[in-house]
Amino acid sequence: MVGTARSIVFRAFLLGVATGMRSNMAGAALAWHQPDAPRRAGWKTWPVLRNVWGRRALMLAGAGELVGDKLPITPSRLEPRSVIGRLLFGALAGAAIGTEARGKRAVLRGAFAGMIGAGIGTFGGYYARKAVGEATGIPDPAIAMTEDAIAVTLATNAVANR
Repeated sequence: MVGTARSIVFRAFLLGVATGMRSNMAGAALAWHQPDAPRRAGWKTWPVLRNVWGRRALMLAGAGELVGDKLPITPSRLEPRSVIGRLLFGALAGAAIGTEARGKRAVLRGAFAGMIGAGIGTFGGYYARKAVGEATGIPDPAIAMTEDAIAVTLATNAVANR
């Protein structure tokens, strides 16, 4: 059980980091992997994930954010409302992973790890992207696409690798 708990917490943290980088990434990853989720995954039966149209909407939101992030009119992820939203989405994503273990404590640990990960992904992703741009002169959209790939990889590994 201890190994499972660590695995759940670590995966929740990774999904939170991905959510901090791209706020809709956790929902998209959960939706994408819902058909293959193990029976013990309580999140698999959440109404939005149980419904094909709900899953499609979550995946569309994730894809839309990958495009929208590059637009010059997109507000900063460091605006207070954005930070709060990312922390809440990270907590929800972590709670989803927590449903794969028994008990309310696993869900709470997952939610906490997801929220911490989201904070790290939000601020770390922003400052890393800024630092790479300043150090290399690479245009921001190119750096953002690399960040996209990292967020997708983290979310996929957190949800699919049990």
